[in-house]
Formats: sequence, C-alpha cells, structure tokens
Amino acid sequence: MNTFAYSSNPLTSSVQPLHGPMKYGYTTKTAELFRAHMDPNGHNNAAPGRVVRLDRNRVLVASGDGLLHLPYPAHSVVPATGDWVWVGHNAAGEPAVVEVLPRHPALSRKRAFEASSEEQILGSNVDIVAVVVPVDRPLTHNRLERTLVAAWDSGATPLVVITKADLADLADDVVGEVILQAAGVDVVTTSAEHGDGLDELMNHIPAGSTLVLLGPSGAGKSTLINALVGRDVQQTGAVRAGDGKGKHTTTSRELVPLPGGAVLMDTPGVRGFGLFDADDGMEEMFGDLDQLFARCRFADCAHQAEPGCAVQDALADGSLDPRRWASYLKLQRELAALARKHDAAARRAYQREWHQKVVSAERGQRAAERYRHDQAEERSGKNGKRRKR
Repeated sequence: MNTFAYSSNPLTSSVQPLHGPMKYGYTTKTAELFRAHMDPNGHNNAAPGRVVRLDRNRVLVASGDGLLHLPYPAHSVVPATGDWVWVGHNAAGEPAVVEVLPRHPALSRKRAFEASSEEQILGSNVDIVAVVVPVDRPLTHNRLERTLVAAWDSGATPLVVITKADLADLADDVVGEVILQAAGVDVVTTSAEHGDGLDELMNHIPAGSTLVLLGPSGAGKSTLINALVGRDVQQTGAVRAGDGKGKHTTTSRELVPLPGGAVLMDTPGVRGFGLFDADDGMEEMFGDLDQLFARCRFADCAHQAEPGCAVQDALADGSLDPRRWASYLKLQRELAALARKHDAAARRAYQREWHQKVVSAERGQRAAERYRHDQAEERSGKNGKRRKR
C-alpha cells in the first residue's frame, strides 16, 4: 500500500525549498503555479504531483517522494497525462488526487470516431510538440499539416523529428519535402540506431520542459526514446515490410524523465488526427493564405471564379501549390462540420427562435390584413350613408 504524508504544505511559504517531482518537470515556475492555485478544498498536507500515466483503475502520479498509484479523483476534472495535481487524502484517509490544476498548454484532438464532437486531451502542460516523420514510408502531406496545426493551436512549440534516416536512400528528398511543407518549424533528422541527430534534438528540450512525440505506429518513437534516455525503457517492435505499419508497442501515454531534467511524453501510434477548435493553429500554419485573401478585390471573395481573386491568380501562376490549397479547404470544412456538431444545441435554439419570429410575423401580418379589411369596410359603410342622404 502506498503511503503519503507531509508534515506541512511545502508551498505555503516562499522560503521553503521546492518539494515536488523534479525529475518530471517540477521547477520554480511550476511551484508558482501551485501557489497561485492553492488547494481550494483545504485538504491538509496536500502536496504537488504530476500525472505520469493513466491506467484502467488507477492514476500513476509522481510526487516529491516517488511514484504513487492513486484512485481517480471523485469530484474533479478527469486527469490527463502531464497534469499537475494536488495530492492529498480522500474521505477514507487514503492518498488520492484531490485537485487538477489548469492545463496550459494542452494538446488535443477530436475523439477518434466519426460521430463524435468531443475533445480528447492527448497531453497536458507540454512545451514542445514533436511530429515524428519516418523516412521509410511515403510522406502523408495532409497528416503532417493537420498535426502541425494542432501543435500550433496547443500553444506549444512545434517541431518535426525525422526518424530512420539510415534506412532510406531517399532521406534527403523526404527532408527537403518536410522543410518546404513545415515552413517556420524546425526540422531535426535523426537515426536512433546510429545516434545521429540526438544531441541536436536534446538542444530543443531544455531542462524542466516537456516534449510530446506524435506519429504513426512503427515510426520509431520508442526506439528514439530509448536512445535519448540511454537505456531500454520502452518496448520496440518490428515494422511489416508489406505496408510499413508497425505494432502498437506503446499502449498508453506516459511521461519519461530524460537526462538533464527534461521530460518526454510517448504516445501510442495515432492513425488519424481530427482537429478540434484549431483556428489559431490554422492561422499559424496557413498564414501565407491569409495574406493572399487580403489581396483579393472583394472582401467577401469565395476564391472560386470572382474577378480579382488573388488565390486563383496564385494557383494559375504556380506560386500556390494546388495540393496545399486543397488541404486548407479540407481542414476548414472539417472544422466547420465539427463546429456545427458542437453547437447543435445552439443551432436548435436558434431554429426555435427563428420559428417563433416567423410565427409572430405571420400573426402580425394576419392582424394587419384584418385591420386593413375592417378599415375598408368601415370606409365603405360611411360612403354608403353619405349617398343615402
């Protein structure tokens, strides 16, 4: 049974030293976050912790005294990997997560089934989102763009990590394509097997920061983690030669401490990445298109057949890649469809309000017609009386 106790809250006084999971990114800045969000329920001896992994029935939390398997909080936000939490005691006196602190930044996506419009938190309090691109399979442009959009939108710093550079003769071509497509994002080329590029990658992960790896199954994420840590902490599996797909050797999101004080979050292979409320990310990823929109002759240009459309001119002269434009339109349609699903209740309320306005207008029109009819009959009656005289 896990035991957890503190003689006093380590954050109640600024003169007390840090007492938190320093191997998992706990810094002076994090301590200030805890001070700003003191346990609102007044749990005695509550102390800082960070969610390392979510299991079926328990939450693995790193505290200043080590790792604890704790029950899910009964009256709080459902935790996510990377969350900073207050760890105290529940009503039975057992160690438990008693409060989840606000998340920033948080990487999320639309839940992975078509009918859903719900958000899924992939990682909380991440500083760098590394999109893993293996060179031993064809580059999926739309997938890379949508993942970078989500990375920008999270508030973290995007990064592209190319893996398995030693396995393909076309590595230089893939790197060139990625650099062109991910304009404004740093690209690091690595070979975990040969140790190439690891120092450069570590330079992007300063002490106290958290990096999350995103990529398909078999992209080499677990092998890369083992190389960065310096020992086998993640299971690795072979990739099928027929379709380039790998087994899901990582089955849950988990924090892994790195030498030097940084933290890495591994994630299971992501087959699809549905965007969720990513307007800021779209602006960052497709900022060049916004500049084109501003040059159109008409402010409400639909960018189709209107005269003076800067988008169509750019497509015609080759300065805008048709694939990039098609990708932008696809992502915008996806976000619009999600917004309609997400705002279904608001849409129904609007429809009810509109129906009431129509009914009221019809009533008003019928009343006006009756009034005009009555006025006409009244005038007709008065004219008849005058003629009789």
